[in-house]
Amino acid sequence: MNARLKCFCQLADLSGSAEWMTQTRRQIHQHPELSFNEEQTAALVAQNLQSWGWQVTQGVGGHGVVGTMTCGSGTKSIALRADMDALPIQETTGKPYASRHDGVMHACGHDGHTAILLGAAQHLAKTRQFSGTVHLVFQPAEEAGKGSGAQRMIEDGLFERFPCDAIFGLHNTPGYPAGHLGFGSGAFMCASDSARITIRGRGGHAARPHQTVDPILIAGSLVMALQSVVSRNIDPRSTAIVTIGALHAGSASNVIPDSATMALSIRSFDAEVRDRLEARIKALVTSHVEGYGGTVTIDYERGYPVVVNSEAETEFARQVAEELVGPQKVIAPFPPVTGSEDFAYYLQKKPGCFLRLGNGEGGAMLHNPNYDFNDEVLTVGAAYWTRLVERYLEA
Repeated sequence: MNARLKCFCQLADLSGSAEWMTQTRRQIHQHPELSFNEEQTAALVAQNLQSWGWQVTQGVGGHGVVGTMTCGSGTKSIALRADMDALPIQETTGKPYASRHDGVMHACGHDGHTAILLGAAQHLAKTRQFSGTVHLVFQPAEEAGKGSGAQRMIEDGLFERFPCDAIFGLHNTPGYPAGHLGFGSGAFMCASDSARITIRGRGGHAARPHQTVDPILIAGSLVMALQSVVSRNIDPRSTAIVTIGALHAGSASNVIPDSATMALSIRSFDAEVRDRLEARIKALVTSHVEGYGGTVTIDYERGYPVVVNSEAETEFARQVAEELVGPQKVIAPFPPVTGSEDFAYYLQKKPGCFLRLGNGEGGAMLHNPNYDFNDEVLTVGAAYWTRLVERYLEA
């Protein structure tokens, strides 16, 4: 590393903040709040930012908080985003700082994401080694699905009120070495759609099935038929997923019910594939059910779009990571992720990069009741955000 690059934030610069970030992360973990209810978390964020000298705006798109700081005469601006909400899951970690709220826990690491950005905010306010404007976006309701926090913050004028040239975000990734950073340009995380299928038949006695139109039989056959959508309608070189996550019908062994319902999750990385999946699912379900003598209602809903990282910003972010942790701890290209993220909405408006931070190998996966964020990577994340700002807004 040359002398100029050595003057930017190093990992050791955040070592003194490790204990504070860990305590803060665990405090948030103990008091998780579901989407649209992040009142205490937002208050904690705002209080800390204000104490460090950030200009704080609360109530953006709900409980969203934006911290703004301008230094020097630079005209460029950058935004960094962290999500704050938890999930409706009962925690089973048994940790001393486990959730105190029954049925609610930070099972996706948003407590860690928030603590990381707060750690960077504290260090940036102390050193102020940048020339330009930084916006720290603490977002509610990433897990909401419909009408998410990103959508609401954008609708509330996020980019008009807090203009930026580029926006960056990160997500922890269990199964990858702790502190490793992963990058990929282009389609990086998939679009996520859903469908609720209601099959209506004609109920009756289980002893006289010939007098009925059995919706359970139709649903069972449809489960298998839907697996042909990807295998026989989508180019094998394209990624597509159709998962039946729920199937409900009947309540007694001797009664054929009138209806059955199914819930589908549909994922893709390409707009044409996304359209093709919707068209084929609707056509197949309708013809299949009608072929058995039933009728059907399909409620198909488009969810989060594809996360598309811009090439220039992703390459810049990767270079900064190599400077900070070394090329041996940078994964590029990082394989596309079949999960979805409402950060996609930001990237539809601004160039930027959504990256991955290794949470360690061998632990529980995301959205698992035994998951916990790895506090060892807090300093890596905070140092990375600090250096990214300093390099992007280099004087």
